[in-house]
Amino acid sequence: MRWDNLFDDLESQLEHELTAEDIDLRAEEERLRLGRMSIRDRLAALHGAEAAGSDYSIRLLLADGQSMTVHPVALGKDWLSADLLDESSSRRQCIVPLAGVSGVVLRSDQVPASLVATEGEKGPRELSARLSLAFVLRDLCRRRQAVDLDLLAGTIHGTIDRVGRDHVDLALHDQGTPRRESEVTQHRIVPLAQLRLVRL
Repeated sequence: MRWDNLFDDLESQLEHELTAEDIDLRAEEERLRLGRMSIRDRLAALHGAEAAGSDYSIRLLLADGQSMTVHPVALGKDWLSADLLDESSSRRQCIVPLAGVSGVVLRSDQVPASLVATEGEKGPRELSARLSLAFVLRDLCRRRQAVDLDLLAGTIHGTIDRVGRDHVDLALHDQGTPRRESEVTQHRIVPLAQLRLVRL
């Protein structure tokens, strides 16, 4: 009878130790997973969780000191496309280079959603997730879309003529006028590192 109690006690202790070890292992795996997450992964997780509920918003703090509330529409490799929610001008859409983001303000209920397993961990990404900022800017160049570029040194308006690896050529002209050589006031090469926001 005593032997049965002893074996039951040993079995209970062993089971407790194995359970505690398993809990510690899972906690360490989660810490490692979270340590590998980038800001893009956090935004992708939030976008994936919120897309079903659709009309969500986040507040972006940009490196030049701007702060804006946006509704994310698409997320690329190194950029975010969004609708501007606190903008009074007619330019209601934007592209934000992730390198120009100095912070993302989330509601407390959005924090857990931003920490779920990312699309890269779940499987193949959608096409937009593989497209770089330069690709998106080349598309705007092909369409001859007039844009406002928010730079560290201020905002300029014009049409993108060319897109290089690390810069764009912008033909500056007045808002509301088409890009014609007679309307162009200046040609400027803009390093992508200076770009904080593209307003469409």
